[in-house]
Amino acid sequence: MVKNNKNIVVLGAGESGVGAALLSQHKGYGVFVSDFGKIKENFKAELIENNINYEEEQHTESTILNADLIVKSPGIADTVSIVKKALSLKIPVISEIEFAGRFTKAKTICITGSNGKTTTAFLTHHILSNANVNVGLAGNIGKSFARQVIKDEKDVYVLELSSFQLDGMYDFKADIAILLNITPDHLDRYEYDMQKYVDSKFRICQHLTKADWFIYNADDPIIMAEVAKRNIVANKAPFSIKTTENVAGYINNNNQLIINLKPELIMSIHDLALKGKHNAQNSLAAGIASKVLEIRNETVRESLQDFKNVEHRLEFVGKVNGIEFINDSKATNVNSTWYALESMENPVVWIVGGIDKGNDYDSLIPLVKEKVKAIICLGEENDKILEAFTGVVDTIVEAKSAYQAVTYGYELAKADQTVLLSPACASFDLFESYEDRGRQFKKAVRSL
Repeated sequence: MVKNNKNIVVLGAGESGVGAALLSQHKGYGVFVSDFGKIKENFKAELIENNINYEEEQHTESTILNADLIVKSPGIADTVSIVKKALSLKIPVISEIEFAGRFTKAKTICITGSNGKTTTAFLTHHILSNANVNVGLAGNIGKSFARQVIKDEKDVYVLELSSFQLDGMYDFKADIAILLNITPDHLDRYEYDMQKYVDSKFRICQHLTKADWFIYNADDPIIMAEVAKRNIVANKAPFSIKTTENVAGYINNNNQLIINLKPELIMSIHDLALKGKHNAQNSLAAGIASKVLEIRNETVRESLQDFKNVEHRLEFVGKVNGIEFINDSKATNVNSTWYALESMENPVVWIVGGIDKGNDYDSLIPLVKEKVKAIICLGEENDKILEAFTGVVDTIVEAKSAYQAVTYGYELAKADQTVLLSPACASFDLFESYEDRGRQFKKAVRSL
């Protein structure tokens, strides 16, 4: 625990950083916020209103390296110069989640994975809310954990955790840890060493006790290989859509979702609000977590049936002259896009592109052959996409704005076909963020 009046420096002034600064101030610590970029006006106003010292577009080393503790925003890599200097001086550098976790005794359900964690977090929160559990939702989504812990009125927090957040967590532990899948992503932050990325994801299991639960995907070969190597003492609850053996939840041959924690829950997968194989896995994970907390079967079943998916994740935007438009802007890697294409039932005009994160598109080729009739590249540099899919799809065009991409989509698609924005890339070449990309897409669809 940090002693009163110690110097805390917060690096990064987004939602995570400002939340950590507010919590620091609330606990009576000296706090200084430093952002190497420009601070957004709403966050700057909050810092000023609360008399919190800050700087932007610079890092003043003499102030930062005088810290007793540094709370680092997840977007800042450990390789950044100021972080390396702090670590060399033995100044602890932790994540906002680690910091906030020191000030709550609430139960935590911690969810990570390369894909599906946002949906699973929202779905778990939805079930618990419907069961009248006093529950908060934080981590990689919504209001920061630190901001919520200031009042700390919740009994349970559902936390979506990225590998970057997990990297800065040392003493923190989950009560229920959920690991959905592991596929190559963000490898530029892990020296292109897949094992380092895997180890990062498995930090979700750190400090688990025999009283805790580890819920994980038994269909994921990387996860299963790691579980076999590690001594995880928590109660294990694997789930599968491929086998019914030795798992806590599964899909059987009759298309029923079954969770065999007593009392056993059985429901048809056709009743699930979320469609597609990957969403069956997300539903199993959220359902098992809810059953661990002894939520009634009726509430779990009803919640899995009436859930509305999150913005920018396979979000239905509308139909125009029989053409369906779907916003999956949050799909910033190949695996997320694979899941999106896998769940499509109609022929697809696919909008793809942006900043490539070292993508290998080979895994998409069978699905693209089967489902995609045209491709619209939405990015500054489309060479890799053109190289991967020329000859696989007859029609490939390039667009430089969401409006142009939607217009092409409307021209290329026919009634009972789908225009799918699922970029498989980051957004920062043409847009501020994946949210900005998704909102511009939706605005363009509504202007048709």
